[in-house]
Amino acid sequence: MSAAHPPAIKRGGRWLAVAVVALLAAGAGYWAGHRSAGPVASSAAVVGAAVNKERQLLYYRNPMGLPDTSPTPKKDPMGMDYIPVYAGEDEAVPGAAGEIRISTEKIQKLGVKTETASLRALDQVVRAAGRVEPDERRSYTIAPKFEGYVERLHVNATGQPVAKGQPLFEVYSPELVSAQREYAIAAEGVRSLQDSGGTAQAGMQQLAEASLARLRNWDVPEAQVKALARSGESKRTLTFRSPVSGIVSEKKAVQGMRFMPGEALYQITDLSAVWVVADIFEQDIGLLKSGAKARIRINAYPDQVFSGTVTYIYPTLTAASRTVPVRVELANPSGLLKPGMFAQVELPVAAGRAVVTVPLSAVIDSGTRQIVLVDAGQGRYAPREVKLGARSASHVEVREGLRDGEAVVVSANFLIDAESNLKAALAGFAPGDKATAAADQAGKTGAGHRAEGKVEAVDAASGALSISHGPVASLKWPAMTMEFTVANPSLLKDLKPGAAIAFEFVERGPGEWVITAVKPAAPPHAGH
Repeated sequence: MSAAHPPAIKRGGRWLAVAVVALLAAGAGYWAGHRSAGPVASSAAVVGAAVNKERQLLYYRNPMGLPDTSPTPKKDPMGMDYIPVYAGEDEAVPGAAGEIRISTEKIQKLGVKTETASLRALDQVVRAAGRVEPDERRSYTIAPKFEGYVERLHVNATGQPVAKGQPLFEVYSPELVSAQREYAIAAEGVRSLQDSGGTAQAGMQQLAEASLARLRNWDVPEAQVKALARSGESKRTLTFRSPVSGIVSEKKAVQGMRFMPGEALYQITDLSAVWVVADIFEQDIGLLKSGAKARIRINAYPDQVFSGTVTYIYPTLTAASRTVPVRVELANPSGLLKPGMFAQVELPVAAGRAVVTVPLSAVIDSGTRQIVLVDAGQGRYAPREVKLGARSASHVEVREGLRDGEAVVVSANFLIDAESNLKAALAGFAPGDKATAAADQAGKTGAGHRAEGKVEAVDAASGALSISHGPVASLKWPAMTMEFTVANPSLLKDLKPGAAIAFEFVERGPGEWVITAVKPAAPPHAGH
């Protein structure tokens, strides 16, 4: 018996040993598990805490882009959920005191540049449009002082150049012939009575002098008068000559015509010097003084610059254009400047005292006020309202709102405006001016947004349109169904429920979205 059992005992011992080892292993695993449970749990907590720290919730913002936030989840009046904003995602929202935060990466991407406000004397140049006009003091009219007839024309075309003393026309006048005859008789009587003396000679002398004065008053040339006195023979015609060198700017004389005393037959204009009358805007007129030098450019001669002098500032203002005429005189010896030409006038103004200035590109002009973005450091920008003064070609004076040495954004400030919804920041910046802030906000969203969608319902009576549209990237909207109004009832033409459309819309007021353009959506490409 003892010989038969040992194998069985050995096999049982082996199984027992395996069981003991298994139990020991299980116990060891249990013990090891308890020993290691604490560190594993701590690592998970650390990872979870890191994730929670990276995704720290700051607030919830309005899904329609309006300047409205909430510390807790909520819905807007249209039933849309407010969007959570986490730390690191609020890089373009107003901060304390209306400041705007922009991340370093976005500053580089937008190409933001700053420049310090500095003291400088502004060299101004007043620019205006003008026109070339003849010098009124160099214009002459030839008008006979007696009645007669045009016997012959020597100059018979308007625009023809004439020299001083050149014959223009000849006239015949019975009155002129009679006056010459009277003077010839009186002069003969004086010679015949020169030995008699007494009252007869004195009377004849007075008659001769009166006849001579009448001829001279009628502009009969002195040479013709002397010839008449010597020969006693009167001339049938009288020749009129040009009093100056110039051009014939007006000619009414026609050969054979009858004219009356004082009737203007010729007008001669001397163009050796001309005027340029420039229309200066009302706000610039205080900078100008008589005697200032002017530079004039004419489109016909782009390579030439003409120099002139301001000689007169007119005392009246043109109400329609709010401009004051200013006269500039300049020489025109070669006759290049012709009356009626348009001119560009530049009037340099001497620099005054040094004032605080910024580049023109630093100013954001909303129409009602002017804003600059002041660099507060560490990616923070503060919008600040300023009062502007004089301008030069590159800089503008800042009278209020900015100090010398403060850095302002001079490049990409409009991009920061669009990126950060600056108008909302201004609402907090100037809480007392809610109407102006609302107007600025309307102007900001008035640029227009685009989307595509499907028409759900059309209400032609109220001009309303329900559209199920896709995401709107410019407003960070998700896909949704919402109601719009149309800017013009004609936009509803041919629109029916189910139509696929592409449309543009703007925000006319807070939460009021208006469609300005609509067209059928482009069909999808094959294979998509």
